[in-house]
Amino acid sequence: MARVTTEGLEGDAQRDREHHGGPERAVCLYSIEAIERLQAEGHSIAPGSIGENVTVEGLDWSALVPGDHLLLGDHVLVQVTRYTSPCVNIQGSFKDGEFGRVSQKRHPGWSRVYARVLVEGTIRRADPVRRLDEIRAAELTAAASR
Repeated sequence: MARVTTEGLEGDAQRDREHHGGPERAVCLYSIEAIERLQAEGHSIAPGSIGENVTVEGLDWSALVPGDHLLLGDHVLVQVTRYTSPCVNIQGSFKDGEFGRVSQKRHPGWSRVYARVLVEGTIRRADPVRRLDEIRAAELTAAASR
């Protein structure tokens, strides 16, 4: 169980606050299906090993773009803000140190993403994750602010 706030996951910290964290990069998400495909290619990647603090299942990861809204569990609403840029700190999770394997520029659809938190709350392991249209996301944001 983790509490998700506009500053990120409570108890989670980033080494490099200049390039990680803050409201526009409060959450870093990645797909378990992408991780499993990378493992099948021979990479030693595991959930959390490349800096993501939320691993999701069941989304068409390659279709996810900045601006998309995701509902984590029943209450936490996030908006994807940007693709992450891979850095040398994650090279140990990749065969031959090829951390560029998760670069959006070199391999579209394989990048982790950053997101801002629009509605805070608690998430739990195995919570469902759903992609929402903008109208539904606006309704949830308005309801949470009442």
